[in-house]
Amino acid sequence: MEYKAVIFDLNGVFIRSPFLSDRFRQDFGVPTEEFLSVLKEVMAHVRLPGADSVYSRFLPHLQKWGVHLTEEQFLDYWFGAEKEVPEMITLASGLGARGMRVIILSNNFRERAEYYDRNFRFLREMPDAVYYSWRTGLVKPDEAAYRLIMKENGLRPEECIYFDDSEKNVSVASALGIRAFDFDGPEQVRTTLRDLGVLS
Repeated sequence: MEYKAVIFDLNGVFIRSPFLSDRFRQDFGVPTEEFLSVLKEVMAHVRLPGADSVYSRFLPHLQKWGVHLTEEQFLDYWFGAEKEVPEMITLASGLGARGMRVIILSNNFRERAEYYDRNFRFLREMPDAVYYSWRTGLVKPDEAAYRLIMKENGLRPEECIYFDDSEKNVSVASALGIRAFDFDGPEQVRTTLRDLGVLS
């Protein structure tokens, strides 16, 4: 089989950060389960096109918790802890040099994606395409999120390799015929791609 594209998740793969729930517990005393419940509720809305701002969704909860942050401060606090993973960027850039298409598929919201575009140069240079749910309206593990990539890039599932740190997303991609793997770090990606004949 000739593989033509490698599709990657973004957060947890190319960009890593401490858990926001842990930071809110440590810095503001917000119980982890309570924060995660709010985060899940907020993300369900803001990852879609035309959503309210993430700050407006969090604001009633911030007020309840006694967390006094402006929108700018809140976004800086959240996104400022996120760091790129150089080894993954180098690895994926090497794939592009070998003629493989590199595609990113991410459940994400507008403010975060805009911050990434401003602050993470690799997102402007390395991938052939980036698919954010806030633009497409398709949230993983919806099969349509993967089918859109196939359609717009002229790819068949069996021509694609996929890495994601969500087991559910990997399972859905695999069921569609994509060679899908749970992400477990750069060395695992490198080994897997060697085994598949993509890297020598």
